Amino acid sequence: MALLDAYLEFLAVRSRPNTVAAVAYDLKVFFTVVGKPPAEVVAADVLGFVTAQHTGRPGGRLQDVTDRSAGLSARTVRRRLSSVSGFFAFLQARGDAAANPVPRGLPTRRERQRPRQGVPLVRTPRTLPRVLSPVQVDALLAALRTHRDRAMAEAMVLGGLRRCEVLGLRLEDLQVAGRRVFIAEGKGGHQRLIPVSGRFFASLAAYLHLERPADTVTDRVFVVLKGPVGGRRCRPPGWTRSSIPPGPVPV
Repeated sequence: MALLDAYLEFLAVRSRPNTVAAVAYDLKVFFTVVGKPPAEVVAADVLGFVTAQHTGRPGGRLQDVTDRSAGLSARTVRRRLSSVSGFFAFLQARGDAAANPVPRGLPTRRERQRPRQGVPLVRTPRTLPRVLSPVQVDALLAALRTHRDRAMAEAMVLGGLRRCEVLGLRLEDLQVAGRRVFIAEGKGGHQRLIPVSGRFFASLAAYLHLERPADTVTDRVFVVLKGPVGGRRCRPPGWTRSSIPPGPVPV
Protein backbone atom coordinates (compact mmCIF):
# COMPACT_ATOMS: atom_id res chain seq x y z
CA MET A 1 0.00 0.00 0.00
CA ALA A 2 1.70 3.17 -1.25
CA LEU A 3 -0.02 5.46 1.28
CA LEU A 4 1.09 3.27 4.16
CA ASP A 5 4.68 3.21 2.92
CA ALA A 6 4.66 7.00 2.59
CA TYR A 7 3.39 7.39 6.15
CA LEU A 8 5.97 5.00 7.59
CA GLU A 9 8.75 6.82 5.76
CA PHE A 10 7.48 10.09 7.23
CA LEU A 11 7.24 8.53 10.69
CA ALA A 12 10.76 7.11 10.50
CA VAL A 13 12.18 10.64 10.28
CA ARG A 14 10.64 11.73 13.59
CA SER A 15 10.30 8.49 15.59
CA ARG A 16 12.44 5.66 16.89
CA PRO A 17 12.67 2.35 14.94
CA ASN A 18 10.66 0.48 17.58
CA THR A 19 7.83 3.00 17.23
CA VAL A 20 7.79 2.65 13.45
CA ALA A 21 7.68 -1.15 13.74
CA ALA A 22 4.81 -1.02 16.25
CA VAL A 23 2.78 1.42 14.13
CA ALA A 24 3.35 -0.70 11.01
CA TYR A 25 1.94 -3.76 12.77
CA ASP A 26 -0.99 -1.83 14.28
CA LEU A 27 -1.98 -0.56 10.84
CA LYS A 28 -1.70 -4.03 9.35
CA VAL A 29 -4.04 -5.35 12.03
CA PHE A 30 -6.52 -2.53 11.42
CA PHE A 31 -6.77 -2.89 7.66
CA THR A 32 -6.87 -6.69 7.90
CA VAL A 33 -9.83 -6.52 10.29
CA VAL A 34 -11.64 -3.70 8.49
CA GLY A 35 -10.97 -5.07 5.02
CA LYS A 36 -11.24 -1.72 3.25
CA PRO A 37 -8.79 0.68 1.58
CA PRO A 38 -8.13 3.94 3.45
CA ALA A 39 -10.42 5.97 1.16
CA GLU A 40 -13.44 3.85 2.15
CA VAL A 41 -12.93 3.75 5.92
CA VAL A 42 -15.61 5.55 7.93
CA ALA A 43 -16.21 6.10 11.65
CA ALA A 44 -18.44 3.03 11.85
CA ASP A 45 -15.52 0.86 10.73
CA VAL A 46 -13.33 2.33 13.47
CA LEU A 47 -15.95 1.72 16.15
CA GLY A 48 -16.42 -1.85 14.91
CA PHE A 49 -12.66 -2.36 15.05
CA VAL A 50 -12.54 -1.17 18.67
CA THR A 51 -15.30 -3.59 19.65
CA ALA A 52 -13.65 -6.45 17.77
CA GLN A 53 -10.35 -5.81 19.55
CA HIS A 54 -12.05 -5.76 22.95
CA THR A 55 -14.05 -8.94 22.36
CA GLY A 56 -11.59 -10.88 20.23
CA ARG A 57 -14.30 -11.64 17.67
CA PRO A 58 -14.31 -10.30 14.09
CA GLY A 59 -17.08 -7.79 13.54
CA GLY A 60 -17.43 -7.27 17.27
CA ARG A 61 -20.11 -9.96 17.66
CA LEU A 62 -21.04 -10.16 21.33
CA GLN A 63 -21.82 -13.63 22.64
CA ASP A 64 -21.17 -12.84 26.28
CA VAL A 65 -20.49 -9.22 27.19
CA THR A 66 -18.80 -10.30 30.42
CA ASP A 67 -16.28 -12.55 28.62
CA ARG A 68 -13.17 -10.52 27.79
CA SER A 69 -10.73 -13.43 27.93
CA ALA A 70 -10.22 -13.48 24.16
CA GLY A 71 -9.88 -9.73 23.74
CA LEU A 72 -6.93 -7.38 24.08
CA SER A 73 -6.14 -5.05 26.93
CA ALA A 74 -7.47 -1.50 26.84
CA ARG A 75 -3.93 -0.11 26.56
CA THR A 76 -3.22 -2.19 23.45
CA VAL A 77 -6.50 -1.16 21.81
CA ARG A 78 -5.84 2.47 22.64
CA ARG A 79 -2.34 2.31 21.16
CA ARG A 80 -3.64 0.75 17.95
CA LEU A 81 -6.34 3.39 17.73
CA SER A 82 -3.70 6.09 18.14
CA SER A 83 -1.69 4.55 15.29
CA VAL A 84 -4.74 4.55 13.03
CA SER A 85 -5.61 8.13 13.94
CA GLY A 86 -2.07 9.28 13.22
CA PHE A 87 -2.15 7.62 9.81
CA PHE A 88 -5.39 9.30 8.77
CA ALA A 89 -4.22 12.65 10.17
CA PHE A 90 -1.21 12.31 7.85
CA LEU A 91 -3.47 11.56 4.88
CA GLN A 92 -5.68 14.52 5.76
CA ALA A 93 -2.68 16.85 5.94
CA ARG A 94 -1.51 15.63 2.52
CA GLY A 95 -4.95 16.07 1.00
CA ASP A 96 -5.49 12.33 0.44
CA ALA A 97 -8.40 12.18 2.91
CA ALA A 98 -11.19 14.67 3.54
CA ALA A 99 -11.44 13.88 7.26
CA ASN A 100 -10.05 11.63 9.96
CA PRO A 101 -12.56 8.78 10.53
CA VAL A 102 -11.28 8.15 14.08
CA PRO A 103 -13.70 9.92 16.45
CA ARG A 104 -12.23 12.03 19.25
CA GLY A 105 -14.68 10.46 21.67
CA LEU A 106 -18.34 9.79 22.30
CA PRO A 107 -20.61 12.79 22.92
CA THR A 108 -22.30 13.32 26.29
CA ARG A 109 -25.19 15.43 27.50
CA ARG A 110 -22.77 18.23 28.39
CA GLU A 111 -21.27 18.41 24.92
CA ARG A 112 -22.82 21.83 24.23
CA GLN A 113 -21.44 23.40 27.39
CA ARG A 114 -18.04 21.66 27.21
CA PRO A 115 -17.05 20.93 23.62
CA ARG A 116 -14.57 18.12 23.04
CA GLN A 117 -15.12 16.85 26.58
CA GLY A 118 -16.84 13.65 25.55
CA VAL A 119 -16.24 10.11 26.73
CA PRO A 120 -13.01 8.58 25.33
CA LEU A 121 -13.46 5.67 22.95
CA VAL A 122 -11.18 3.50 25.07
CA ARG A 123 -10.81 3.85 28.83
CA THR A 124 -7.50 2.69 30.27
CA PRO A 125 -7.26 1.89 33.98
CA ARG A 126 -4.67 3.66 36.10
CA THR A 127 -2.85 0.84 37.82
CA LEU A 128 0.25 0.76 39.99
CA PRO A 129 3.29 -1.13 38.68
CA ARG A 130 3.97 -4.53 40.19
CA VAL A 131 7.47 -4.65 41.66
CA LEU A 132 9.41 -7.87 42.07
CA SER A 133 10.61 -8.67 45.56
CA PRO A 134 14.35 -9.27 46.17
CA VAL A 135 13.64 -12.99 46.48
CA GLN A 136 11.88 -13.03 43.12
CA VAL A 137 14.73 -11.10 41.50
CA ASP A 138 17.27 -13.58 42.86
CA ALA A 139 15.18 -16.50 41.59
CA LEU A 140 14.93 -14.92 38.15
CA LEU A 141 18.67 -14.30 37.89
CA ALA A 142 19.47 -17.79 39.18
CA ALA A 143 17.37 -19.31 36.38
CA LEU A 144 19.50 -17.63 33.69
CA ARG A 145 22.24 -19.88 32.32
CA THR A 146 24.82 -17.41 31.01
CA HIS A 147 26.66 -14.41 32.43
CA ARG A 148 25.48 -12.45 29.39
CA ASP A 149 21.82 -13.03 30.17
CA ARG A 150 22.33 -12.21 33.84
CA ALA A 151 24.10 -8.96 32.95
CA MET A 152 21.28 -7.99 30.59
CA ALA A 153 18.62 -8.73 33.21
CA GLU A 154 20.56 -6.88 35.92
CA ALA A 155 20.89 -3.82 33.69
CA MET A 156 17.10 -3.69 33.48
CA VAL A 157 16.36 -4.60 37.11
CA LEU A 158 19.15 -2.64 38.82
CA GLY A 159 19.55 0.22 36.34
CA GLY A 160 16.06 0.62 34.93
CA LEU A 161 17.22 0.26 31.32
CA ARG A 162 14.73 -0.64 28.62
CA ARG A 163 15.28 -3.68 26.45
CA CYS A 164 16.28 -1.65 23.40
CA GLU A 165 18.68 0.39 25.55
CA VAL A 166 20.39 -2.76 26.83
CA LEU A 167 20.78 -4.16 23.32
CA GLY A 168 22.05 -0.79 22.09
CA LEU A 169 24.86 -0.49 24.65
CA ARG A 170 28.33 -0.04 23.17
CA LEU A 171 31.64 -0.86 24.83
CA GLU A 172 32.48 2.83 25.01
CA ASP A 173 29.24 3.46 26.94
CA LEU A 174 30.49 1.48 29.93
CA GLN A 175 32.04 3.57 32.69
CA VAL A 176 33.32 0.81 34.95
CA ALA A 177 35.26 3.03 37.37
CA GLY A 178 32.23 5.22 38.02
CA ARG A 179 29.76 2.29 37.97
CA ARG A 180 27.70 4.06 35.33
CA VAL A 181 26.45 3.43 31.79
CA PHE A 182 25.78 6.02 29.12
CA ILE A 183 22.51 5.69 27.21
CA ALA A 184 23.16 7.19 23.78
CA GLU A 185 19.77 6.41 22.23
CA GLY A 186 17.05 6.33 24.86
CA LYS A 187 13.32 6.62 24.43
CA GLY A 188 12.43 9.68 22.39
CA GLY A 189 16.07 10.09 21.37
CA HIS A 190 17.08 11.34 24.82
CA GLN A 191 20.50 10.62 26.32
CA ARG A 192 21.22 9.99 29.98
CA LEU A 193 23.86 8.68 32.39
CA ILE A 194 22.68 5.88 34.67
CA PRO A 195 24.36 4.60 37.87
CA VAL A 196 24.16 0.81 38.08
CA SER A 197 24.97 -1.57 40.92
CA GLY A 198 28.37 -3.26 40.99
CA ARG A 199 26.53 -6.57 40.73
CA PHE A 200 25.81 -5.75 37.08
CA PHE A 201 29.46 -4.94 36.36
CA ALA A 202 30.57 -8.22 37.99
CA SER A 203 28.30 -10.23 35.69
CA LEU A 204 29.38 -8.05 32.77
CA ALA A 205 33.08 -8.72 33.46
CA ALA A 206 32.44 -12.48 33.60
CA TYR A 207 30.58 -12.32 30.29
CA LEU A 208 33.27 -10.27 28.53
CA HIS A 209 36.13 -12.51 29.72
CA LEU A 210 34.48 -15.95 29.52
CA GLU A 211 31.66 -15.89 26.96
CA ARG A 212 31.98 -13.09 24.42
CA PRO A 213 33.47 -14.59 21.19
CA ALA A 214 37.07 -13.52 20.64
CA ASP A 215 36.48 -12.76 16.95
CA THR A 216 33.63 -10.31 17.63
CA VAL A 217 34.01 -7.15 15.55
CA THR A 218 30.94 -5.19 16.61
CA ASP A 219 31.25 -2.57 19.32
CA ARG A 220 27.92 -3.58 20.83
CA VAL A 221 28.27 -5.03 24.31
CA PHE A 222 25.85 -7.92 24.01
CA VAL A 223 26.26 -10.33 21.10
CA VAL A 224 25.06 -13.75 20.03
CA LEU A 225 27.24 -16.37 21.70
CA LYS A 226 26.97 -19.37 19.37
CA GLY A 227 25.70 -20.54 16.01
CA PRO A 228 26.12 -19.16 12.49
CA VAL A 229 25.52 -15.60 13.68
CA GLY A 230 27.74 -15.89 16.74
CA GLY A 231 29.57 -12.66 17.46
CA ARG A 232 26.90 -10.44 15.91
CA ARG A 233 24.94 -7.95 17.96
CA CYS A 234 21.79 -9.17 19.69
CA ARG A 235 18.63 -7.83 18.09
CA PRO A 236 15.09 -7.81 19.46
CA PRO A 237 12.41 -9.73 17.57
CA GLY A 238 10.25 -7.35 15.56
CA TRP A 239 9.47 -5.90 12.18
CA THR A 240 10.83 -3.12 10.01
CA ARG A 241 9.06 -0.85 7.55
CA SER A 242 10.03 -3.11 4.63
CA SER A 243 9.38 -6.36 6.45
CA ILE A 244 5.91 -6.47 7.97
CA PRO A 245 5.22 -10.15 8.78
CA PRO A 246 3.12 -11.94 6.16
CA GLY A 247 0.19 -14.19 6.81
CA PRO A 248 -3.02 -13.87 8.82
CA VAL A 249 -3.26 -11.27 11.55
CA PRO A 250 -4.92 -11.94 14.91
CA VAL A 251 -8.05 -9.92 15.60
